[in-house]
Amino acid sequence: MSNPVSNPASERLRQNAKRIMQLWEEWARKEISASMHQESLVLQDSLPQYLSHLGNALSTDIERTSARTEADKAESDRISKQHGRERAGYADYSMTQLIFEYHILRKVIFQILEEEAPLDVRERDIIIGSIEQAVNDAATQFSQTLSEIQELFMVTLTHDLRNPINVVKMGTQLILRRFERGDTHFDVTARMISAIDRLDSMIQNLLDASRLKAGQSLKLTFEVCDLEQLLQEVVEDLNFAYTNRFVVVSNGAVMTRCSRKELRRVIENIATNAVKYGAPNTPIILTLQQTETEISLTIHNEGTPITTEAQSILFQQFRRTISAEDQTGWGLGLFLAKSLTEAHQGTIEVESAEGMGTSFIVKLPAVLP
Repeated sequence: MSNPVSNPASERLRQNAKRIMQLWEEWARKEISASMHQESLVLQDSLPQYLSHLGNALSTDIERTSARTEADKAESDRISKQHGRERAGYADYSMTQLIFEYHILRKVIFQILEEEAPLDVRERDIIIGSIEQAVNDAATQFSQTLSEIQELFMVTLTHDLRNPINVVKMGTQLILRRFERGDTHFDVTARMISAIDRLDSMIQNLLDASRLKAGQSLKLTFEVCDLEQLLQEVVEDLNFAYTNRFVVVSNGAVMTRCSRKELRRVIENIATNAVKYGAPNTPIILTLQQTETEISLTIHNEGTPITTEAQSILFQQFRRTISAEDQTGWGLGLFLAKSLTEAHQGTIEVESAEGMGTSFIVKLPAVLP
């Protein structure tokens, strides 16, 4: 069955398809650095299919029924997504380069199709609209595929890192049993275990941040828990690592439903930030309060206040204030604390002023559904 070619633009496109691809490839190799490393067929991937589809769109021999329109759109989506998926698999390609490829293709198509006669308004609109839709579909698929690749990388990385970390931790715990509390070797070994735990926490933070950036939600398991008891457990571990700097203020048990593991991470992330950026050798106060509708946990430290400008980026991932640039870590602690608190239907606020110190206030509903 022959292809419909009654429309002059459609016919010129089909006759010049190979020439269009050759000129496009030459132009792309000059303008797009990532294309230099690809063989011709790999570089062109789905674009010849796209030109064939565009030729059909320009043809006037095809009856434009609703069913045909839907079928054409589905095929266009498939071709463009294939191109985006292919490009995401190459480490050199960026979203900008992907989009620029289509811009080059549009210029080449117009240049060759208008050599003999200008295109009419309908034909130009079809070409422009088709390429704009192709760019959107390819870019969306590129982003999605890149997120999937990054997620796979992060899962593999964290898995591979955790195996040796677990071996080191188990060995260190066995060594710890040989010493008694108060022994210098006991303290050193205990600090080693604490450092291993912090390293494991950093790896988990990196994995969770990657998932959140990819638009995925974190899976939390809720259970009935006593927040006062949880707070005391966290502070006991923190005091062991940071020489009794933490003080808990609470009137007793505070019962709710929570994900113990994740709420513990919220407390630890904010508390360790208070150690890093607060005044040294001053107490860090954790105050737990409850009303009929709300639970609040305030973590307060003394020291230089956080400026208003710095507060605006505190909860952004991989962002640090100027005063924090010499600190270790990923810059993910507060970002994850905020995300995990919001997963508990709560909020985090910060109050900081000269002479008043800094307070991070975690607010949770009194009873979670």
